[in-house]
Amino acid sequence: MTRCMWIAAAFLLIATALNGCREIPADRLYALKLAQPPSDADWQRALPRQVQVKGGRLHELRGQMNLDEDTVHASTPSCHHGALPPAPISVDMRAFYTETDLYLRLSWPDATRDDRLMQWRFDGEIWHNEGGQEDGLGLLWAERQDFPRFTCAQACHLADFAVSGAAFHARNLMRLREEGPWLDLWRWRADLSARHGFADDLWLDAQGMHPDIPGELYRENSRAAQSPAAGLEPFAPGDQPLRDGDGRPASGFRPPGSTAPGYLTERPRGGRADVSARSSHEGGRWTLILRRALDTGDPRDIVFRPGDPLGTAFGLAIMDHTPVDHYASTLEEILVLLPGE
Repeated sequence: MTRCMWIAAAFLLIATALNGCREIPADRLYALKLAQPPSDADWQRALPRQVQVKGGRLHELRGQMNLDEDTVHASTPSCHHGALPPAPISVDMRAFYTETDLYLRLSWPDATRDDRLMQWRFDGEIWHNEGGQEDGLGLLWAERQDFPRFTCAQACHLADFAVSGAAFHARNLMRLREEGPWLDLWRWRADLSARHGFADDLWLDAQGMHPDIPGELYRENSRAAQSPAAGLEPFAPGDQPLRDGDGRPASGFRPPGSTAPGYLTERPRGGRADVSARSSHEGGRWTLILRRALDTGDPRDIVFRPGDPLGTAFGLAIMDHTPVDHYASTLEEILVLLPGE
């Protein structure tokens, strides 16, 4: 069956699942049921949903436009304020599910592969920190009955807002405005979490972000961070890593050009390891495949219900060479798991 025929058949299934409605809602990501995990051929034939994300800061070799007060006050009511942002990014999203698991495939353009956060390099005599950043992605999941018309803006707020002449200053806080319902957050990081093939599983409330299992997975690979009394800033000249790229002590000689990670990452355990991730960067695009159980049994994890016409709301954010400035979806997005046979 050709791809066009496969998609036409899929739309027929959608119409049947929606009780014969002739108008199929366009603002949906539809997941079809498979008997086994999706293959590459399945992903190529899947129904795509193009999600536009806006704001952020593009990582390329040119500066941003100058900031002025009109720019600030014309910004969208989310956490993306400041200089005029670049053009939106279109993220290709596709989904399948099996009897037990949900599978998501996300693909988006990114000319620069940034997956070496604060990487160290040995020059033959001493270690130097290269100061790199990393790309990333965040998915916020919401129960639609708790968050009507959900968008990312409901979870992103400005603190310490100030405009001084042409300068804009603020801190972004990821939290909900009021106590009550929570959001499920999956955070994939091109360096820190991709090393061990997972997306960090967290949840969000009015107090901020919380991991499903408390504890820090990431720590600075820095002798200065380990001995703050010495007065040396982590990653500054004179500092050096604790471990090299092979996990061995970073003391002693090694070939020039040897590298070490900027952060040490522990493998997640229990509920923090619920979301597995497989990523690649080819042809100027990131492709990320996520898998999670439909129902993990964790009270802070969203439950994906096949056949539920209401579906599950979500918001999407893309980070390009930064953990701070990010592109975010501004419209309500909904995932619907179509009933199986």
